[in-house]
Amino acid sequence: MSASKRIMIIEDEPDLAEVLRDYLAQAGMEAEILWDGTHAVERVLTAQPDLVVLDIMLPGKDGLTICRELRARSDVPIIMETARVEEIDRLLGLELGADDYLCKPFSPRELVARIKAILRRTAPAQEVESPENCLVMDPESWRATLAGKSLDLTKREFQILHTLHRRPGRVFSRAQLLEMAFPDDADVFDRTIDSHIKNIRVKVKALVPGLELIRSVYGVGYAFGS
Repeated sequence: MSASKRIMIIEDEPDLAEVLRDYLAQAGMEAEILWDGTHAVERVLTAQPDLVVLDIMLPGKDGLTICRELRARSDVPIIMETARVEEIDRLLGLELGADDYLCKPFSPRELVARIKAILRRTAPAQEVESPENCLVMDPESWRATLAGKSLDLTKREFQILHTLHRRPGRVFSRAQLLEMAFPDDADVFDRTIDSHIKNIRVKVKALVPGLELIRSVYGVGYAFGS
């Protein structure tokens, strides 16, 4: 990786946390450790790490609550650690928005490999499929262009597409898109996401026929790109 990535480890087992920090350092990454969950959300939002490694069982505030609160305010990638097998279905079901999980005990090398894979997958992308189909989004001006042409999106359509575009390949449920794209709008319901997605697709195909920017994942939600 060209630039040093910053990883936040939220883990109350000192020996494990220190070992993980050492392995991350060997991989060229910096790590900060939090020993409990009391102020974890605030610290993550302030430090803005590239990825969070989050244990489920924590003093102060548990990892499931922290993950849920972070997802309402941030799209930082999260890898959950769990020793509780019964939690796996919830994590896999994307109910909380975690990007991946590991069951304890696990190999630190495997964690580093998964972190690298997620960081590669979530790196900002400016191009879609080919240079001529380039999508550029400017959140400051609320303007989007596709293949050099203006993509006339409503505010809500822009928010949804921008949320997906920042995390190419990541699958978002309707509930997660509501939390990420409309955190302060109580008038938006999860099924209206489908209508906005449909409108975005129509506008994209009007500029570039046959291009699919948004992929549907049956029973889960939507993702940007193939």
